[in-house]
Amino acid sequence: MSDRQLSLVEALLDPRMGLHGKLKALSEVVDWRPLGKLASKVRSGTMGRRPYDAMAMLKALYLASLYDLSDPGMEAELIDRVSFRLFCGFALDEVTPDETTLCRFRNDCIAAGVLAEAFAEVNRQLDEKNLIVRKGTLIDATIVAAASRRPPLDAGSKPSLPHEPGSSFTRKGGKSYFGYRLHVGVDAGFGIIRRLAFTPAHVNESIVADALICGDEAAVYADKGYESKKRRAELKTRHIKDRIMHRSHKNQDGLPYWQKRRNALIAPRRAPVERVFGNFKRLYRRGRARYSNFLHNLGDFQRLATAYNLRRAVSLASL
Repeated sequence: MSDRQLSLVEALLDPRMGLHGKLKALSEVVDWRPLGKLASKVRSGTMGRRPYDAMAMLKALYLASLYDLSDPGMEAELIDRVSFRLFCGFALDEVTPDETTLCRFRNDCIAAGVLAEAFAEVNRQLDEKNLIVRKGTLIDATIVAAASRRPPLDAGSKPSLPHEPGSSFTRKGGKSYFGYRLHVGVDAGFGIIRRLAFTPAHVNESIVADALICGDEAAVYADKGYESKKRRAELKTRHIKDRIMHRSHKNQDGLPYWQKRRNALIAPRRAPVERVFGNFKRLYRRGRARYSNFLHNLGDFQRLATAYNLRRAVSLASL
């Protein structure tokens, strides 16, 4: 919560219009001051105008992710919605940022690495609350469609778009896709996203896998796309249980029974990672990228992953 003094308007406000429910819980689930300190590296205003409070601006970015709001939509909600103002820390008689200011602040945060640092800081605090239990990491990836329309079929074998150079083609399940891959490492205990990576779609998920392994988990769960002799050996060396599914190889007439049985036991243990992607795509509508700039999309998913972890922590606190 903000430490600022209440304005006269807020002092006279009907208590029923105060901060309640999920937004109140969200304001208390972590200490926002370290996040505000990270955001203070970015100026949040125009020349000649006093900058907005950095923590208030950062909170506005996370609200936009949680409620799937565009910059114009967030501007409108900050004007009309008392609970949003109170959560962010904007006084009821204060002018709130417009869409251009919100957009500029978000892009400056991405460029300065603030959203990546904020993601790490939130996870550090959740770890202190024992919401990261380290009994296992679930790793997986999903395809995110590009913001632009895919190139035509006659554009060549490896077409690209000049205005969205970070996207690319890949094939999965006999179908072609154009866009990106989102890679995550999720804690098996309470479903907190611990690691995140974002790549063009053609980058194989196995290439990114080692960056999703934290090193302090008891086990790593993954589907057969992540199988690698080197990775299995490395996990053994680090005393991390190998729970990567097996796949058939050349000159092999199917999997032996014990490997099939092992796969069947691992499958339900790694399945919860799919809920993360399901929430991202259905609840937050991130089946398609929001921006044509690769770094802006990376920042968007870092922001969403942070908001997701905060929302998850609020849900766990209510149990």
